[in-house]
Amino acid sequence: MSASELAARLARHAEAVCRHYLSAGRRYGNYWIVGDTANSKGRSLYVHLAGPRAGRWTDAATGQYGDLLDLVRESCGMIDFCDVESEARQFLTLPKTGSASEYRSIGAPGRSNRPAAERARRLFAMGQPLSDTLADKYLRRRGILRGSDHAALRFHPSCYYRDLLTGDTRRYPALIAAVTDPSGAITGVHRTWLDPSGDGKAKVETPRRALGSLLGNAVRFNVPVDAPVKVMAAGEGLETMLSLSYVIPGMPIAAALTANHLAAFKAPVSCLRLYIAADADDAGRYGSERLSQAARSLGILPLLLTPELGDFNDDLRSLELDRVTVNLRRQLCPEDVAAFLPAA
Repeated sequence: MSASELAARLARHAEAVCRHYLSAGRRYGNYWIVGDTANSKGRSLYVHLAGPRAGRWTDAATGQYGDLLDLVRESCGMIDFCDVESEARQFLTLPKTGSASEYRSIGAPGRSNRPAAERARRLFAMGQPLSDTLADKYLRRRGILRGSDHAALRFHPSCYYRDLLTGDTRRYPALIAAVTDPSGAITGVHRTWLDPSGDGKAKVETPRRALGSLLGNAVRFNVPVDAPVKVMAAGEGLETMLSLSYVIPGMPIAAALTANHLAAFKAPVSCLRLYIAADADDAGRYGSERLSQAARSLGILPLLLTPELGDFNDDLRSLELDRVTVNLRRQLCPEDVAAFLPAA
């Protein structure tokens, strides 16, 4: 049985799959609605339960999408397709097979991913430099004063926003962030739609979405292209990691955008120490623990960075900069304090 046939078999039992793997959600009409693939409460991820798109799902907050095999992979935190296949067959009480060679490789850039990545590259190319734009002002209001220094960030003055439930489209200004693979190639973008009046994010259901291939990739700041990276920090949110970069200028930084993608983030092979800025919720702890395990298996020392408040952007906006710096100084290795933190 091919992967597409296995996905189709799951799709015929879409609601049962959702009740098993996404038990925090509930049915609304022909959709199963839940927070995310980590089974959090919320309304951003929806799964089609009937019709020709039965089994297809989209997370409006991150832009993730796929079939029920992808959903099993994400919800169980699996990487290898043989594990996904085994889990799906167990759910369907099908006999196991000994090889997954005939099936697609999860995480590989398949045909369905290429158009999204191409659209992401085109969208980023249409953006303009961040300096003195609405996006720059938005970041400054959140305490991030040097956002325009980062080549990974651009501003789009009129970016399409589509309501994924009604299909209605509108245009809003947007902060565009490039998602790149370890070689620096753009594989996706993250969009933050903004209120044209300058009053924060756009007043829409999901003002943040990603497009393209995110698994293993990230929005990167201060990463040199011609030198090995021995120390870096990784975390979830774009503004969280931009805040960290503002306080620790020069340190290579990666924003994986979600807890599941943080778990799958691939640190550079030259990395010796990986600081992990984890969100203080169940999904954040899951992501940081999985990334820590992966780092140790590669001989990389994982070290947690903990904010005083909810995240480092909360710290930057609510606390004095000196206090945030002192908190981080306590958590960094002495050689990294000397290399990256301003002198006290």
